[in-house]
This record gives sequence, structure tokens and C-alpha cells, in this order.
Amino acid sequence: MSDQEMELAEDDNDSENETMEEENEDKSKPEEVYLPNKPLDEGEELICDQSAYVMLHQAQTGAPCLSFDVIRDSLGDNRETYPLTAYIVAGTQASQAHVNNIIVMKLSNLHKTNKEEDDDDDDDDDDEEELNDEVLKHPKMAGALIKHQGCVNRIRSTIINEKVIAASWSELGRVNLWDLSQQLDAVDSDQVLSRYNKENRANSIKPLFTFTGHQKEGFAIDWCPTTVGVLATGDCKRDIHIWKPGNGASWQVDQRPLVGHTDSVEDLQWSPVERSVIASCSVDKSIRIWDTRAQPSKACMLTAENAHESDVNVISWNRNEPFIVSGGDDGFLHIWDLRRFQDKTPVATFKHHTDAVTTVEWHPTDSAVFSSGGSDNQVALWDLSVEKDDETNSDEIEGIPPQLLFIHQGQNNIKELHWHPQLPGVIISTAESGFNIFRTISV
Repeated sequence: MSDQEMELAEDDNDSENETMEEENEDKSKPEEVYLPNKPLDEGEELICDQSAYVMLHQAQTGAPCLSFDVIRDSLGDNRETYPLTAYIVAGTQASQAHVNNIIVMKLSNLHKTNKEEDDDDDDDDDDEEELNDEVLKHPKMAGALIKHQGCVNRIRSTIINEKVIAASWSELGRVNLWDLSQQLDAVDSDQVLSRYNKENRANSIKPLFTFTGHQKEGFAIDWCPTTVGVLATGDCKRDIHIWKPGNGASWQVDQRPLVGHTDSVEDLQWSPVERSVIASCSVDKSIRIWDTRAQPSKACMLTAENAHESDVNVISWNRNEPFIVSGGDDGFLHIWDLRRFQDKTPVATFKHHTDAVTTVEWHPTDSAVFSSGGSDNQVALWDLSVEKDDETNSDEIEGIPPQLLFIHQGQNNIKELHWHPQLPGVIISTAESGFNIFRTISV
């Protein structure tokens, strides 16, 4: 993949701003469009078609961050003027449990990478000016660390009383809540970041609150979008606990778990409109809808048994329509209409991924568009508003659903993706090989 790369060292003292370098792509060989799942001939390799992207950048951290979340900022919504800036919080999965960190990152100077055609009458002075402009266009990343006990299984952020709070699931079975104010101040200023590192604050930051009531580690975690400070966490035993904010920096966690799943809870999603309704998916192959106002033993209201042929890994709740998309180990994507959930049959099914689906998310504003990613090293963009045209059926590529808009590749073992809610069309994805932040010409 031809793109630009930023690096952030894992050590506390090395998290200064880094400048990314652009790699040049050899375009001397003839190119042809790659069709999904087509085997490559000997000597063939896939290269990135930069013209298919408005923007494409790559970022590296010392240890891989297999979970992250976009931090909402105060720079405004619907920002389409380049260069762009994005803030994210991520958690590492290092080989040794005691060297893990939460990383608050600022990705800035994110310019378009789709270079427009130059005018034929450009002179040498224009070329020199353009070269200087390219040097100034190098993207940058600043990162401030917080020492974290154990690998970060999953991390999610929210805003409470104008402060960014992150919840992290540790492989040690704890869920920690963190105030990210110091780290966000640090990544906004070279001087503050330098002082943060010099004083080694990463080792002294303590969580606001820690819950140790789960009997196993977990991955499922989600902040309620309609009630500030309410959180749900699910573990690998099968238990889901509901958190409610208390006085000060404290939370009341119901020790009685929601009863229903018979195996590991893999993902949770609060309803975007119903403040007491939550969806969950599990290794037990089911998707369940809960009403947290009921007693925990009776809170499960709807169940789709055998929603997938094997583990249901991830779900995403559409913010504008009553739909949930799910992805499983079987590689299938199912669309569920909550108005017909009792039918226990998805209203649409897609089989494109050749390995486990590990991440799905609806577009924040376009209710027909979602993205998926998985262990087959693909991020796929989908548009449900596209329908098969019988008149042009002969021109369609066999086995490729017309709703498949775009395939993004180049990352190894994709774990999580998120649409940026304030940067239209921008997706950030993380994998064992690092982060990509991109916008395609399709969305």
C-alpha cells in the first residue's frame, strides 16, 4: 500500500510529535482492477489505487492497539476543510502485561492524498513551490500515555461534565474509568507534552473508578448515548452489569448481572433512542434485546437464537432507523429489523468476508451505509440503498453483491473500525499492523 506513515514509540519518554514519510509507488507496471477473492498469479501483488481515496494515512504505535475510540472534540461538526485533525484514545496489547498503556492521540495535518492533475503550463517555480508544500503537508501524531495494568481488551469514551472519560476493559478482569483531561492538554501543546513526559506522569495517573465484580475478563462495553454516565459491561463468563453514576467520581454497579446468555458476551450496544434498552451478542450464537428497567432475571425481552452459525462477535445499532447489523465468526453479516425481531430472521444477509467479522459500524448519518472488517484483512463499505438491477444483471460480477461499495486492504488482521462522527466519510481502522485513517471517493 502506498501511503503515509506516522510512528509513536511505546516508551513513555518517546511520545513526542512524529512526522510521517510518504512512500513512492512504482507505477511502471500495467495495472488492472482486482476482483474480490481472485487468486493472484505468481509475481502479482496488490497495490493501492490512490485515486480511489480522498485521503489515506497510516499510523504505527509500539505495541498494537486492538481497540480504540474516537474522541469528540470542540473543533466543530461536518468538517471537510483540509487538513483535518482527529483525536482518539487507544489501548495496547503488548506481549508482556506490565508494559501496556492507554494512548491519547492527536492526529493532525491530515491532508488530502488524492493528488489532482497538474496544469500543463506549470513552470519550474510552481514545481518548487509544490515540493515545499508537500514537505509542509506531512501528517503528525502526538501521543500521551497512561500506564495500564494488563492488555486493553476494549476501550470506549464519553463526555461527562465537559470532561472526556474513557472506560477500559483489562485482561485482568477489571474495568477502569479514566479522566483524559491531562493527556488531551498534553497532545495539544509540544511544551505541555514534553513536561508530561519529563515528569513521567504516565506512571502516576490513577483511574477515577475501578470495578472488580466481573468473574472473568471481558470485551463488551458501551456508554449509553441518551443518559450521561450510564455504562454497560459484559464478560467472558456470560454476565452483563449496568453502571449508573453516583456522587462525585463514583459509580453504582448493579452486582446482579442480566440473566440470559449462556456463554461469553462479545459485544454490547445501547439503543440510540431508548434510554433503558440494550442489545448484546454472544458466543452462544444469540442476539438479545434487554430492558434494564426490569429485574435482571427478567430483563431479556427478545432473543434471536442461532443468529449466526457460530460466535456472534459484533453488533452495531443504526442511529436513525430500527436496524442492527451483526457479524460473526462465520463471516456473515446480518441485518436485523427490530420491528420484526420476533421473526428471528434477518431481513438481509451478506457473505463477502472470507474469515471472521471482527468489527461493524453504521455510518453516523446515512442510515443505509455501514462498514465491516475482519480477519481476512478487509474493510468493506456497504450501501443498502443499492438494489440489484435485473436489466444490467449480465454486467454484474458474479458473487459480488451490488451493495458492496468499496474494499479497503493493506492491514493485517483488522480488529476495529469507527466512522469519525465529525469528519464526514472518514474511517479509522486498527489492526495488528497499525492504524489507517482514510476517506474513499465512495462515501
